[in-house]
Amino acid sequence: MKIAGIGFRSGATVTSVLDAMERAGAAGLRHLAVPAAKRDDPLVSELIAQGFGVTPIPQEALARITTPTQSRISLQVYGTGSVAEACALAAGARSRLLIARVVSADRMATAALAETGDNS
Repeated sequence: MKIAGIGFRSGATVTSVLDAMERAGAAGLRHLAVPAAKRDDPLVSELIAQGFGVTPIPQEALARITTPTQSRISLQVYGTGSVAEACALAAGARSRLLIARVVSADRMATAALAETGDNS
């Protein structure tokens, strides 16, 4: 199964997320992984309302993942170099990163694409 890991700043919109997903080659994908800390964010609720399946990834899982790209803010807040990459990799068994994080045009969201070993 393919899944898009998503990171976003406060004030990001669905358009921001969709743009990041398109740039990551994940346009049309309906499975997303986000930090559990953002599970109740209005943007996540809006994505769910639009039919996206969302998997929340716990902070401790994010902090265990070494990512190919590094963001100073991601390291400070989540303990990992890229929230999007860590979410994508933590979302399923035997996950492998297909596309490293990309940033939306408005710089409000990031997306990374992974393939899990899950059949769902």
